[in-house]
Amino acid sequence: MQYIKSFIDYLSAPTISFTLLTVVFPFVFPPNDWFDKKNKEWGIYKLWTNKGGLYIFIIITLFFIIGYFDPYFNLTMTKPDNIPIILMIYSMFLAVWWGMKKSYLNDERLDRGEKPEEWNDPDDKVLVWPDLVYIELIALILFMVFLIVWSIIIAAPLEEPANPAATPNPSKAPWYFLGLQEMLVYFDPWIAGIIFPMFIIIGMMAIPYMDINKKGDGYYSFKERRIGYFIFMYGWLVLWVFLIVIGTFFRGPNWNFFGPFEWWDPHKVVPLTNVNLSEYVWVKLLNKGLPANILVREFVGFALTIGYMLIMPLLLAKTKLKNIFEHYGPIRYATIMLFGLTMFALPIKMYLRWMFNLKYIIAIPEWFFNI
Repeated sequence: MQYIKSFIDYLSAPTISFTLLTVVFPFVFPPNDWFDKKNKEWGIYKLWTNKGGLYIFIIITLFFIIGYFDPYFNLTMTKPDNIPIILMIYSMFLAVWWGMKKSYLNDERLDRGEKPEEWNDPDDKVLVWPDLVYIELIALILFMVFLIVWSIIIAAPLEEPANPAATPNPSKAPWYFLGLQEMLVYFDPWIAGIIFPMFIIIGMMAIPYMDINKKGDGYYSFKERRIGYFIFMYGWLVLWVFLIVIGTFFRGPNWNFFGPFEWWDPHKVVPLTNVNLSEYVWVKLLNKGLPANILVREFVGFALTIGYMLIMPLLLAKTKLKNIFEHYGPIRYATIMLFGLTMFALPIKMYLRWMFNLKYIIAIPEWFFNI
């Protein structure tokens, strides 16, 4: 059993687990024909059909059972603050499995020339009263009973009054902000705490106006919305839910990483030297001191950022994404690229930190402007 725990600790390191998720993800949610072909050849789609979902549910449950009997993971797992995370993992998996299963079933029906399961006769209507109101009333009562029982069984996670002389270590945000706190490892607060949350909210609001694909309206279908599924699921599962799990179970004292079955040693020291891109260019590559002029010093960082956010979308609009540009138009295309490139900037920055200890691409502390 100890070998299994050590192997899980090894795989759960962010550099490994995040990479595995990123590599496997396009095979599970194939965004194009090639990945879809591999998905069918390897039978990955069976995760959402037959008994594949049950197997994943059993694996997740076994992981938490082993963790419950582990002396170290039990301390983290049974904290009242962290129980919502466990419930979130199960509810997230159930929602994804149910949606994907219905999507694949509808795709099979469409391939046979049949209508989706959700397709209804326009004259077949369901009244708000009493049909919908009854369902909502029953759901309200059940959820209220659940919260009452929860509040009786599990004590509220109240701590002693705040003491500036005794700061908790680790000092963590509420669970729903742990994804943002994890982003603070890789970005400045003005990006991770302001820009990213704004883009998440505005981007979610903009989806109905950006998505002009009429296929899949009113019914589940993966085949007709593969790219949309892939982008949304990657942003939600990997760049949000996974970061919450990392911040909850794997970040310990001094915000160091610990495996789920590893003791949270407050004296753990991780040697890490973070270097800005300007220091890589001027000091390490050119063997010179940093220029006094800020714009000259950060010229390479500005060039890379402008190239990534402005020049690359223009080049893609003329080449690889020409059809998308013509279909969506310049305004929708520019908006989609803004949100998409901003989202994928997070994993890019994570890998730059892990592989090269790169702290900032643009570092201007004089102006409190760091990227």
